[in-house]
Amino acid sequence: MAEPVVALESTLITHGFAPPRNLQVAREMEQAVRDAGAQPATIAVLQGQVKIGLTDDELAYLAQAKAARKCSLRDLGIVIGLGLDGSTTVAATMFLAAKHGIQVFATGGIGGVHRGHPFDVSADLTELSRTPVTVVCAGAKALLDLPLTFEHLETLGVPVIGYGSDEIPAFYSRSSGLKASVRADTPQDVVRIVRARRALKLPGGELVCVPVPREAELPADVAEAAIAEAQHRADAEGIAGPDATPFMLDQIARLTHGASVRANVALLLNNARVAAEIARALAGSPLT
Repeated sequence: MAEPVVALESTLITHGFAPPRNLQVAREMEQAVRDAGAQPATIAVLQGQVKIGLTDDELAYLAQAKAARKCSLRDLGIVIGLGLDGSTTVAATMFLAAKHGIQVFATGGIGGVHRGHPFDVSADLTELSRTPVTVVCAGAKALLDLPLTFEHLETLGVPVIGYGSDEIPAFYSRSSGLKASVRADTPQDVVRIVRARRALKLPGGELVCVPVPREAELPADVAEAAIAEAQHRADAEGIAGPDATPFMLDQIARLTHGASVRANVALLLNNARVAAEIARALAGSPLT
């Protein structure tokens, strides 16, 4: 029986949280995976070397690596070829996880179509359509255009599974008003879908969307007001592309007096736990 493993991305360490919270959250996510009976494998590129599973010293190094490059697929060859440090986005983490036989990946929210900039589409969506990894998240980042993002995923043939919910969550909030492709209430439900898709040799992975824990939820109206103001500020300063997400996340945190950060941490830990349970079910390990 294969050991259940959950891949974890590293961009949240370099670009998602400021020190020292970034290292704390990374350690807590790894522990959440272990507590649920699986092995965490945080993925990054350190001095040009791909690392599948960081040591605690390597986590600490990355948490202080100010020059680490945020790596999507286009960047992997650059950081590896030039011997640089790089943190992996959803797309890059999926790609490297699949190459190393890891079937399940936990993150916060995927990238997607940016509000007011429909030409700005994350490589995460393309990777979901071609790489067979089950991605556990809280939906797409709420600062994105959620209807366009999930319409794009439908076109690409990516199933969006609502975990314990008929709706797709909106990252900080439990409901987006968008209907999931299907509801799954247990890890075994997810595994049945994954195994059927692999048997059919369908391309791509699955998106398992887990609502943020109710006690940490940011009310939808509060989240939306903060996102709209953050988008206004980004547009006013001409910030777009890869720089837009970290800028807006920082602005949203300021506007919500830290409530968005608390929701973000809660959903990350919850997603790590759910991903570990799915990985165990995929590996044939009994759930207790």
